[in-house]
Amino acid sequence: MLQKLDKLEEKYNELTELLSKPEIISDQGKFQKYAKAHSDLNDIISKYLEYKSVLKQLEEVQEMLQEDQDSEFRQMLFDEIKTLENKKNALEKDLKLLLLPKDPNDEKSVIMEIRAGTGGDEAALFACDLFRMYTRYAEEKGWKIDIMDSHYTDIGGIKEIIFVVDGEGAYSKLKYESGVHRVQRIPTTESSGRIHTSAATVAVLPEAEEVEVEIDPSELRIDVFCSSGPGGQSVNTTQSAVRITHIPTGLVVSCQDEKSQHKNKAKALRVLRARLKEIIEQEKNAQVAGARKSQVGTGDRSERIRTYNFPQGRVSDHRINLTLHKLEEILDGKLDEIIEALVAHYQAERLKKVE
Repeated sequence: MLQKLDKLEEKYNELTELLSKPEIISDQGKFQKYAKAHSDLNDIISKYLEYKSVLKQLEEVQEMLQEDQDSEFRQMLFDEIKTLENKKNALEKDLKLLLLPKDPNDEKSVIMEIRAGTGGDEAALFACDLFRMYTRYAEEKGWKIDIMDSHYTDIGGIKEIIFVVDGEGAYSKLKYESGVHRVQRIPTTESSGRIHTSAATVAVLPEAEEVEVEIDPSELRIDVFCSSGPGGQSVNTTQSAVRITHIPTGLVVSCQDEKSQHKNKAKALRVLRARLKEIIEQEKNAQVAGARKSQVGTGDRSERIRTYNFPQGRVSDHRINLTLHKLEEILDGKLDEIIEALVAHYQAERLKKVE
């Protein structure tokens, strides 16, 4: 580990020197490239310098311990060694995490898909609650939500909604939301007061850049039609809605949320590109964790990653055995506590594999 860190520090110092050279400063392309590489190393080098400082302090205190025979002062030195050892161990753990290969998608925006699963109208209302939860969370993070396509029920529930969350690092946080979310509550339509269990599915796809996924226009079939709203009501009478079929894979993407056909086509292509990127990654590695089918499952209530229990006011994430009695806060977008626990869990799992 230390050899890797020494090489990274050497590289960091070289980049620092390059960024001060006039010929690099005047070449914006090179300057931005080196500045990005320098910035990417900031966290790990800062942590490594702190680690080396602790090692040096530890060495100095141990030397003092050998020289000094005063019992009271020796006890103080022992206490200091214990404190420094704890710091050293914590920093070593942090450095191991920082040395793990980064998910190349982590800094990307995401395309999210929420669909009502088991439970009829109640499932659609819950899908609406989930969309509101992610919208609030995105607002807190300063991210932008852009709806691609949506289908609502007559009572205001969501059958299906596809939207982009635009923001740096969105995928690093939201990728853990993929799966089946289950709700237990008394539906407003239930006269006997029985608790019902319903489900909605969430899929999270990292957005693909055009350079990552090239789409051959000759492999697309594009249909246009009039968009419609809840209950089949016409949103407008012009053929602005767009349906794109990718012939080689059979993937179909529709978009009707904009009044402009051109804008709907551009949005549909963003979704298509993300889905194609996922297929390409699956082909490269059959065990890619982001496989959409494994994320979504069937929508059956037995396949779940999280349960939202209204009568008890609790939310349980079944992957990490975490239960929080903060249902209202979480549905209002306060997701940090759950997401940070998931990040820590999966980082620990990755560490086990390399240790």
